[in-house]
Amino acid sequence: MNEGLTLDGLAVPLRALRLLAADFGHLAAPTVGVTTVWPDRLELSFHGDLAGFEAWRDALGIAPDAVTHSTQSGGRTRVLLAYGQYAGATVKLVAYADVPAPALAGAAA
Repeated sequence: MNEGLTLDGLAVPLRALRLLAADFGHLAAPTVGVTTVWPDRLELSFHGDLAGFEAWRDALGIAPDAVTHSTQSGGRTRVLLAYGQYAGATVKLVAYADVPAPALAGAAA
C-alpha cells in the first residue's frame, strides 16, 4: 500500500484515462479502476462484453496472443486479461463473461 499517496500521485493513470476518452470516446464504456496499490495502472474492465474488450484491445495495439484466458467461479465465468501501455500508464484490460452451458446431446432444437 502507498501510505501518504496524494491524488497527484495518481496523475499517470488519470491522464491516460483523459486521453483515452478523447482518442477513443466512440468505443464501449468500460468499468474504470484506479488504485493506490498500483499507482501507475489504469484498469478497464468489461462485464459480459467480450466485443468491447476486443475493440479496446485492438485500439490499444495489444496483440491477440498477449491475451490470457482463464475461468473462475467453478468454470462458469470466462476471464480474458491483457496488459498494454498508454500515455505512460500500464493499462490492465479485463473481461468477464458467462461460459455458455453445454448443449445437451439429443436435445430438440
